[in-house]
Amino acid sequence: MYEVGRLAIKIAGRDAGQKCVIVEKLEGKYVLIDGMTRRRKCNTLHLEPMDQIVELDKDASHESVVSAFKELGLEVKSTNPKAKTEKPKAVRNVKEKAEEKKPVKEKKPKAEKKPKAEKKE
Repeated sequence: MYEVGRLAIKIAGRDAGQKCVIVEKLEGKYVLIDGMTRRRKCNTLHLEPMDQIVELDKDASHESVVSAFKELGLEVKSTNPKAKTEKPKAVRNVKEKAEEKKPVKEKKPKAEKKPKAEKKE
């Protein structure tokens, strides 16, 4: 039922309702899909197979899947990855040098207290 080239509809997840084609059978109940969905590994329980089969190469690339969809009259939305940009480096705040700072005022020594005179009786 889930052979390479079989058209299917995703019924679960972010790409639910989108048409896809099975590109490769993986271990267990997983398959690799591509088409109107993202090219990724998918559980067969999340797919509803259709009766159409598309001829694909053994090593089906995304371009060959897109051309197969165009032959069927289905349009595949292509996305371009964002260009990588260099992150700005954080600049640390460096304390000013001691010479550039204002001089610290020196404290004047306090006057000594005179001892209290003893009372005479």
